[in-house]
Amino acid sequence: MRRAPSDIADTQRKFTRRALLLGGAQVGFMALLGLRMRHLQVEQADQYRLLAEENRINIRLIPPARGEIFDRNGVPLARNVQSYRISIVREDAGDIDAALARLSTLVELDEDEVNRAVAEMKRSAPFLPVTVADRVSWEEMSRVAVNSPALPGITPEVGLSRIYPLAGDFAHVVGYVGPVSDYDLSKIENPDQLLRIPRFQIGKVGVEAKQEAELRGSAGTKRVEVNSVGRVMRELDRREGEAGEDLQLTIDQRLQSYTQLRLGEESAAAVVMDCRNGDLLAVNSSPTFDPNLFVNGISVSDYRALTENKYRPLAAKSIQGAYPPGSTFKMVTGLAALEAGLFDAEDTVWCPGHLEVSNRRFHCWKRGGHGHVNLETALRESCDVYFYEIALELGIDRISAMADKLGLGHKFDLPLSGIARGLNPTKEWKKQVRGADWVVGDTVNASIGQGFVLASPLQLAVMTARLASGLDLVPRLVKSVNGIEQGGAPAESLGLNENNLRQIRKAMFTVSNNRRGTAYGSRIIEDAYRMAGKTGTSQVRNITAAERAQGVFRNEDLPWERRDHALFVNFAPYENPEIAVAVVVEHGGGGSTAAAPIARDITLQALYQGDPPLAAYPTKDRRKIETQQERIRAMMPDRQGNRNGGRA
Repeated sequence: MRRAPSDIADTQRKFTRRALLLGGAQVGFMALLGLRMRHLQVEQADQYRLLAEENRINIRLIPPARGEIFDRNGVPLARNVQSYRISIVREDAGDIDAALARLSTLVELDEDEVNRAVAEMKRSAPFLPVTVADRVSWEEMSRVAVNSPALPGITPEVGLSRIYPLAGDFAHVVGYVGPVSDYDLSKIENPDQLLRIPRFQIGKVGVEAKQEAELRGSAGTKRVEVNSVGRVMRELDRREGEAGEDLQLTIDQRLQSYTQLRLGEESAAAVVMDCRNGDLLAVNSSPTFDPNLFVNGISVSDYRALTENKYRPLAAKSIQGAYPPGSTFKMVTGLAALEAGLFDAEDTVWCPGHLEVSNRRFHCWKRGGHGHVNLETALRESCDVYFYEIALELGIDRISAMADKLGLGHKFDLPLSGIARGLNPTKEWKKQVRGADWVVGDTVNASIGQGFVLASPLQLAVMTARLASGLDLVPRLVKSVNGIEQGGAPAESLGLNENNLRQIRKAMFTVSNNRRGTAYGSRIIEDAYRMAGKTGTSQVRNITAAERAQGVFRNEDLPWERRDHALFVNFAPYENPEIAVAVVVEHGGGGSTAAAPIARDITLQALYQGDPPLAAYPTKDRRKIETQQERIRAMMPDRQGNRNGGRA
């Protein structure tokens, strides 16, 4: 049936309208698409070009040179030296065992280092280089380079490595660096990306650890082109980072090295402090260890030898050790009595060899007693009963307050690891920690540095320097950072009566210079450098009544770990104090025989800045001292750390 012309015209109009609508929509869509393409290709071209380049260009970190550490005179203590190492890329080397076997014919490989490298290769991507031999010699490096065509995947490289030229002399102060571990990362909230570089090294202990932020520096960057699997094809450009800051310590290298040698193999510690400004001139612990062993990971056998040594060479005894100060504490009790006005320096106490307190007998070290003693006599001959008596009137609060003023019980802010606070006990402390009330016997024990009282050699040196100067000295270890001097305002006065301080100093002078003084045998003869000091012997065991009745065992008859600690503190010169010294010899016996001679020798070395003349020593000691000086002189390192007879 034929359609009417009107129907055909109507259909054509509808088709034309729909075609126009569809065509308009298509044109609009194409316009929008064109605008979007223009936006992406023109307006955002830089952004997408960068995204495209990131598919083939990586930005990698360049480790900065670590800051170096020097002594007060510029002698290097921690340096960066050019070192040669050999790395291996697993995917290029093929059979790892065969590759290592070929390499071992050219270079002596350490078994532990090889095992570590193999384990690291298994954890890492196959195209990443892993160090298999570090600090190889130039000859070994050359052999590998010459034979490189036969060693696919093995590459000789040049880098920087940390070295400690003076080895053990500064091990407990400077510390050492080592590879970043998972434990290290777990202690840092937002770790620097540098720390994720394989085998990157950070400070582990000592100044290296505590000044890590200053020493580390900031990383540089390099852009490298990589293929689809991430292998580096070429380096495009680089921006070097900033080297770490150089540190200068207050320590005198020559004095530190001498002190270490003078302590020998004793389990001991010594601290030398400047009485004028608080600078630490020597901080020693003995025996020591070689920190270079730790730089690339210490072997199991070497580490076991250190940890199983009963003298604890890894312990920084000078700052971490906390010992009963024994009679070196008596200046605290005596000065507290003078300041309180309860005793005059000339007041006397009768010492029959013991004192009965609360149905308990407290003994003096001298069984027969000292008779009538005043402050000077009591300090000179180290009478215990004198200090028992004045402590009963003083009370622990005044004694503790004076100890606090002189620096005991303080944890000083120094860049060293594990600084001990010691213990300056109070009634509140015992109630809180021990859950018991303070009793009068506790005060009697504390008056002579026993009982709960504990102090580190560092604190004893600070105490002595404050007594010598009357100033509120604070120990300082970092002298400058990148040449900028560190430290605040000069120390202020302790606010103590100067006449009382003079009485204490005078009594300490007689300890070393009066024939009846406990340290007379270790005196200094040279008038200009005479010292004032105090011996100490602190018990580490209880002496039973039965033992006293039969006769107290001599220290030399006891096992080493049950012998008394030997202590000595001193300052010099007496008239114009420059240095304070504290020496502790663990289980050394008597302070007068074990610690005082060491402290005297260190004092003279510090004052003369080298070997003193034999005339500074008592006549009876000169032959022995001459032999000792020759022996130590032959072992003293030069500025490069060589111990072949050079002098520092």
